[in-house]
Amino acid sequence: MPYTETERAAIYRVIYERRDMRHFLPDPIAPELLTRLLQAAHHAPSVGFMQPWRFIRITEPALRSQIHALVEQERIATAQALDEREDEFMKLKVEGILECGEILIAALCEQREKHIFGRRTLPEMDVASLSCAIQNMWLAARAEGIGMGWVSMFAPEALKTLLAMPDDSQPLAILCLGHVEAFYDKPMLEQQHWAERQELNSLLFENSWNTPCR
Repeated sequence: MPYTETERAAIYRVIYERRDMRHFLPDPIAPELLTRLLQAAHHAPSVGFMQPWRFIRITEPALRSQIHALVEQERIATAQALDEREDEFMKLKVEGILECGEILIAALCEQREKHIFGRRTLPEMDVASLSCAIQNMWLAARAEGIGMGWVSMFAPEALKTLLAMPDDSQPLAILCLGHVEAFYDKPMLEQQHWAERQELNSLLFENSWNTPCR
């Protein structure tokens, strides 16, 4: 049975109002709320029901600072790779690691080669499954009034070493979660004129590549 009109509206609202947050308040997140967010992530779909997600909660301030240093190193390297947009990029706030209430590292589990159900020809479906878990957490966080930011600027091997992760595991995201003063009206990069959301029709094809839908 479909949800009620009010329930459907709430679901679409949280989808459209989700934001990749970079500005946080220092207030801690209540333990029971953090558990709800992690449970939301854990109930994501996964290919072959492999549940490849692993989350590492960072509670040591010194370790948080080391993670921030890794991100800062990559931020500078990314800026240099952008050539003419380097100065513009360096003005952007790309993470809130030192300010947010919680840091979670979202990672892929080890020994993933054992899971071939749905992955024999598409092994990257483990990444897709973890991404679904992250999205679940993101939407639940927004519904709870908690900001969340996905940070991907880091050297995976350096972060693995720092966190004593197995060789065949893989960190995919540094997740910043915390209370916020306000959610952005639009995605921050759109507000900062870095990029604009593309029109859906330009990304939707029919029957073959680049053939617009009638």
